[in-house]
Amino acid sequence: MAQSAPPPLDPSHPPVIEGFTPSAFQHRDEGIRGKFNRKIRENPLVPIGCLGTAGALTYGLICFKRGNTRQSQIMMRARILAQGFTIAALMVGVVVTAIKSQK
Repeated sequence: MAQSAPPPLDPSHPPVIEGFTPSAFQHRDEGIRGKFNRKIRENPLVPIGCLGTAGALTYGLICFKRGNTRQSQIMMRARILAQGFTIAALMVGVVVTAIKSQK
């Protein structure tokens, strides 16, 4: 017996996945800027952490170039703290989103 080919994928009818329910609110009509703004509103601590990380890294590299190794080391440690803050903010955002979706 010959095996039949699977049916072609139809984007208008997504596949049914057991245990997965797509959200009722779809963001299909928003652009990149709209999605970026929505993500910032949902979890504002992540961009703050990213800016802190970038700032500490930039200032640390400037201090390193100028020969101020002590300040450069302090800023690299500050960068690690800012990265930790960003990861913690991401995790809190994931937990809050999971709790919201259960309600």
